[in-house]
Amino acid sequence: MSSKQNILPVLGVLSGALVWGLIWYPYRVLQDMGVSGSLSTMLSYLLALGVGILAAPHALRGYLRAGWAAWGLLLTAGWTNFGYVLAMLEGEVMRVLLLFYLSPLWTVLFSYWLLGERLNRYGYAVIGLSLGGAAVMLWQPDSGLPLPQNRAEWLGLSAGMAFALSNVISRRAEHLRVEWKSLSVWLGTALLTLPLLGGTAAVGQIQAISAYGWLLLVLIGVALCGITFSVQYGVSHMPANRAIVLFMTELVFAAASSYLLVGEVMGPGEYAGALLLVSASLLSGKLYESH
Repeated sequence: MSSKQNILPVLGVLSGALVWGLIWYPYRVLQDMGVSGSLSTMLSYLLALGVGILAAPHALRGYLRAGWAAWGLLLTAGWTNFGYVLAMLEGEVMRVLLLFYLSPLWTVLFSYWLLGERLNRYGYAVIGLSLGGAAVMLWQPDSGLPLPQNRAEWLGLSAGMAFALSNVISRRAEHLRVEWKSLSVWLGTALLTLPLLGGTAAVGQIQAISAYGWLLLVLIGVALCGITFSVQYGVSHMPANRAIVLFMTELVFAAASSYLLVGEVMGPGEYAGALLLVSASLLSGKLYESH
């Protein structure tokens, strides 16, 4: 394999980690401009969907016949993205992201329940490290159980669960083409925003969006479309355990951006929890080596 063939998958995954580590900020800018998280998510993902269909017009026709897996991805991947955006808008960036990165724990459990994969020592270690990381990060001496403290943290946790379930569905449905998986992500995210849009209020918000707001939405939509294809290409052309290591760079990008842009600083509990959760994610790569 040439050096170009080696570097392109790496760049594809790293670009996804970079965008997802930074994308919370333009959504917060839009929220400050009066565009709710639900509306900005719907518009940006509809734009991504439009760009994606223009780039691969044949994909939509085949997608309608893709079967149950495409619809399962539509729901799970849709909530992954919508829940992630809402959580980032309402909560502390790194705490939300670390709760999202409990996803290796849910992946192990969903793989056991839905795919019948037996737990080995790596699976038990992932469970232990994940639970330990969450407990350390969330522990509050005066509030009892180490549970998420607010709605944003629960949203981040649920988005990570949905992410894990979408990965398990994707592994079971290997016949799904990259374009179909991408359509599920964009369409599912846009559809799940509908119950929270608020009807006439959303229409008023759309009419009030400035030219700068629309520019941000278009840039987000194009970025989402591009990274969806690039990440799907990357994970399809490299070992899963290597992709997991590269995805961990999202934590670095998010930590740096949240500190520089909004002055968020992690405490000792967050750092200790992050170390355990990153270890669980890296160790989860061993699970793929044994399948």
